Amino acid sequence: MPIKILSDEIASQIAAGEVVERPASVVKELVENALDAGASNISVVVEGEGTALIEVADDGHGIPADELPISVARHATSKLSTADDLFRIATLGFRGEALASISSISRLTITSRPKDAKMGMRMYVDAGKADKLRPVGAPSGTVVRVEELFYNVPARLKFLKGDRTERRHISTLVTRYALAYPKVRFQLRLANRQVLQTSGNGDRREVLAVLYGAETARQMIEVLAKEDDLEITGFISPISVTRGNRNEILFFVNGRPVHEISLATALIKAYHTLLMVGRYPMATLFLAMPPDAVDVNVHPTKAEVRFRAGDDIFRGVGRAVRQALLAHTPVPEIEEMRERLQWVDRTFGHGLTKRDIEPAWGMAADVGQQTTDDRLRSEVSGWPSAIISQAALPEVTIPLLRLVGQVASTYLVAEGPDGLYLIDQHAAHERVLFERFMALRYVIDGVPRSESIPAQQLMQPASVELPLASADLLEEQIPVLGKLGFVVEPFGRGVFLVRAVPSLLLEIDPAAALRAVVEDFEEDETPLEGKIEARIIARVCKRAAIKGGQMLSREEQEALLRDLEECRVPRTCPHGRPTMIHLSVDLLERQFGRRGAR
Repeated sequence: MPIKILSDEIASQIAAGEVVERPASVVKELVENALDAGASNISVVVEGEGTALIEVADDGHGIPADELPISVARHATSKLSTADDLFRIATLGFRGEALASISSISRLTITSRPKDAKMGMRMYVDAGKADKLRPVGAPSGTVVRVEELFYNVPARLKFLKGDRTERRHISTLVTRYALAYPKVRFQLRLANRQVLQTSGNGDRREVLAVLYGAETARQMIEVLAKEDDLEITGFISPISVTRGNRNEILFFVNGRPVHEISLATALIKAYHTLLMVGRYPMATLFLAMPPDAVDVNVHPTKAEVRFRAGDDIFRGVGRAVRQALLAHTPVPEIEEMRERLQWVDRTFGHGLTKRDIEPAWGMAADVGQQTTDDRLRSEVSGWPSAIISQAALPEVTIPLLRLVGQVASTYLVAEGPDGLYLIDQHAAHERVLFERFMALRYVIDGVPRSESIPAQQLMQPASVELPLASADLLEEQIPVLGKLGFVVEPFGRGVFLVRAVPSLLLEIDPAAALRAVVEDFEEDETPLEGKIEARIIARVCKRAAIKGGQMLSREEQEALLRDLEECRVPRTCPHGRPTMIHLSVDLLERQFGRRGAR
């Protein structure tokens, strides 16, 4: 085929593909323009999932009438004059592509009035073609309306997620900018509902409460550090507040949200030895440095950066986070250590009395004696393979084990006929709870036992406040939760009431169980992918299970071993992690050099 120059229309749509990935991309570009314009109030209104309407209004300095037609042209910007300016960028936008890209794939309206102008001007742009200007009465600032996004490139619509997912992306994005610019008053309306409103008083912790919830915001540790030209501020979570993935690790460089692996690595290393494997902190850190120390001209989305002295910044982040952690992490009390030593002596000396035995986890001591549960256990083997996490695996058994003891308040040591078994008490209890839960829900051939798992009404409903994004996720799952024994109802903006919980989990904190549904997403949930009920049950069981570091009486250890032996898939937890490690007699003989000695 002959080589030819693309038309301006096609070239603009190609460029738009790099800048506008989804409706949230439009919101990002327009909010950044508003911030660069010096706005102190920014309002965002979204209808549907964002393709019907996105409107961003600000009270910034506005666009002069003679510059409005130029503002939607490609590579039109007021932030660069020479090539050297690329290395001194102090604004969020600079490429001059945002409005041109957005207007090429939508119907766009710009209304703007500079503070010193007597009236505003309005301009319509349809698929990149601008109409003539019209004078209108308008407050100072700029209002950009984007309607029918992707109407002339309908193929892009097929790649969008559901309405709730797209709105969640927008909500998260605007909240993060509100964090970065706490002195700006943000308002966000999604689908005719006010979901965010900040005061603009400069208090970042107030915005954190919107993003993570009031309780989590109160626990966050403030970071304040300065090294040479690098200033690091923000908040990190204490070691008691973690997530199952890295999604809540946020970095801003000179006010710009960035995705930089080295920064996240530095932060995670600062938590080294303080968190369990597979758990990650929450963090919102702001790095301020001279503009020429960072290159933001890496990608059209401006989300990637390069540092001139990357190693120094890496070390600076690590030191700042570690210092804040050590300053707020309590040293174990001597009395607590003495109690632990006494417990070890009692346990391994077999000097337990009836008074020493206090159930430490939510499994009734007489569960094994209840005829109902005995009947349920007999039906476990008939679960449908589509429901259990290890569907493709045959039923696996483990031999009868003799308890030896507990190590580090985390692992059970047991002897079997073929060697030694080390059992992770948390993973094992997860498996036990999961299978009991599923036994209540299913019988042979997958026929439901009932429409819902038996629930226990709470004498006092538990009130749970969730961040906006999590609240949106939870609303989607309320019908499923009802089938699983949780009676939950919305009670205002981001607040839910838990009126009942599954009878099997009476000991669990209802608020913790509800947060587990939306917050504790696992990176290794592939075995449960596509099985909504099983995935939710697995998350709740993870929260309800006994924890590593929790001391168990000898009777509790014995009970856990017996329950694990009865499980259909005893060797892994519902998420696929091993519950036990087997050290065979053959391996032990080789390690001790006894092989062939006889």
